[in-house]
Amino acid sequence: MASLLEEFEIHPLTQPLFSLGGQPVAFTNSTFVMLCAITLGTALIVLAMRPQAIIPGRWQMLVEALYNGIANMVESTAGDKSRPFFPFIFSIFIFILFCNLLGMLPWTLTVTSHIIVNLGIALTLFSIIIIAGFVRQGIGFLNVFVPHGLPWYLALFIVPIEIVSFLVRPFSLSLRLFANMLAGHMLLAVFAGMTGALLAAGWGLKLVGILPLAFNIAMTGFEFFVAFLQAYIYAILSSVYLRDALERH
Repeated sequence: MASLLEEFEIHPLTQPLFSLGGQPVAFTNSTFVMLCAITLGTALIVLAMRPQAIIPGRWQMLVEALYNGIANMVESTAGDKSRPFFPFIFSIFIFILFCNLLGMLPWTLTVTSHIIVNLGIALTLFSIIIIAGFVRQGIGFLNVFVPHGLPWYLALFIVPIEIVSFLVRPFSLSLRLFANMLAGHMLLAVFAGMTGALLAAGWGLKLVGILPLAFNIAMTGFEFFVAFLQAYIYAILSSVYLRDALERH
């Protein structure tokens, strides 16, 4: 690998399909991984739940655990009124989870290490939150920028801060996922390169090369945990932000 960032590069897999704004648009490795994530996530849920056995098998138990876990989290975080939005939050969780897991495979792209992908999800989420807020609360949704009991003279300073804070949320949500996935994969690449360099050296360094190899194995296991954790955190924060749209302040 010529660069640590080489594994995050987007490459076209086909010739340009069409032009958009004068720029060629092709089917890329990023598009391929995202389609695989959607396909695998859908297949897992559909195939695991198709038998609907009284005594569920392992795959059905796994899907039911994920479904019930996210459902309980959304309801406890965003309230009872959040049930119509649960399929959307659950879809975000499954998509990010499978994108993260696919990124752990050799010669694949971790699409969640690209901030534009995360930002696209976040902007879609916040568009729905804003629309839901005005539909549910009308103009009262703007009270989210005015803390309860705030004196009018403090509102002149607090309200602009609250507005900026709200507008920054999609970017902070995207940056959190981007930074965690990018840093983790770069760390794996560093120790993998160190292991290869030491093992390719003299006999005296081969024993030392076992240390970064052992650390890389441990880090790989930890990255699988992080892949799940980051998807779950994204879902939790989405539910927290959704609560503002569903409850009056």
